[in-house]
Parts: sequence; structure tokens; C-alpha cells
Amino acid sequence: MRLWWIPISLILSWFVYTLTPFWMLYDLASAVQARDVGYVERHVNFRILRQSMIRQISAAASQPRGEAGAEVALSRDRQRLIEAAAALAEPLTESLVTAQSVIDLLDDGIPQSLDIGLRGGDAEHRSDVPAGLRIDTISRLIPYYLSSEMRGFRTLVIAVPPEASRSQRFRLRLRLRGWSWRLVEIELPSDLRNRIASKVARVRNHPDQDAVPPPPPP
Repeated sequence: MRLWWIPISLILSWFVYTLTPFWMLYDLASAVQARDVGYVERHVNFRILRQSMIRQISAAASQPRGEAGAEVALSRDRQRLIEAAAALAEPLTESLVTAQSVIDLLDDGIPQSLDIGLRGGDAEHRSDVPAGLRIDTISRLIPYYLSSEMRGFRTLVIAVPPEASRSQRFRLRLRLRGWSWRLVEIELPSDLRNRIASKVARVRNHPDQDAVPPPPPP
């Protein structure tokens, strides 16, 4: 009895399985363009996403930086600084991580709910590469597939947009839950992460001059 079809079937089955999260990615991109809040609410794990954002922003705020835009000298006591940054990052993330703000962030790479100096002309000159999640045709999924990284059976990491340099792109983490894929993490580009961290540092040192914006009404 010939059993050559068994490994071939397994390979084909695995290949088909690796395609399943990209249907969700295509639908997510369509929902972002249509500003479909309901779809985003059903396919994003906001609890894990908020925790990830707090971790990223507090870690960036605890790092001494010399680039333009780092207006505040950070404390030498690293542990206390991380705790302070995390405490201040939390209300910022409450404003940043909502269904509407996730749509804004994935649409053009700019969190409009935060005043971090990426509006108007600044945003237009950040890069010639579109910063958002744009999948207008099925064939557009190919570069996303080629730049993705499967981690085990239930987690996929995707670079957005795939043509951008590592410092300019987001990394979306999708995780399988039950029979559907959900967005659980958005790894921010370094420039955006540092801008938000600078805002955290300003709030820490001058709370009356740069208040944290309240979360938008539900």
C-alpha cells in the first residue's frame, strides 16, 4: 500500500491552516476602512491588548533617550521610574485602546486620541510608505503572508505594512481562540512608542501642563 499521500496531505493541510488567519486579516482591514466598530469589538482582545500597550510604553519611558522629542531627563532609579511610567501609561492606554482608536491606529498609523505631534504635515512626512493596514485585493495578502511568522499552532505575527522598514511598521499578533482568530497585540513602531513615552514623561513631571486625555465615551 502506498502511503506517500499521507505526508503530502499533512503538508497541504498545514498550508491551508496557515491561510486561515489571513481571512481574518482581510476582514479586519475591510472593517478598518469601513470604520466597522462592531467587527473590531468582536475580533480584538482588549484586555490583553491594553496590557501589551502599557508594557511597551512604560518600557520605552524608562529608557534614557537622546533623540529630538525626549524633553524630560529621566530618573536614575530605574525601578521606580518603570512603576511611575506604568502608572501613567495606564490612563493613556485606556484612551488609546478602544475599538474606535484601534481603527484610527490601523487606518493611518496615528492615534488621533493622543496629542503626540503626529498631525498634519508631520504625519505626511514620516515616510513614503503607507503606515496603515490596507488590503484592497486578495493578491495584496501575499506580501503579508510572506512577512508573517507562525509561532506554534495558535499564534501568528504579521508585519504591517510589510514593505516598511522594521522601525516604521507595526507588528500585529493574532491568536486562535475556539474557531476564530483575534487580534491580541499591536507592537508599536519605535518612533511612535517613543513619542507616547515622551508624553508619559511630560505628564509625570508637569501633570498640570499636559494632562492625560479622558477616555472617549462608550
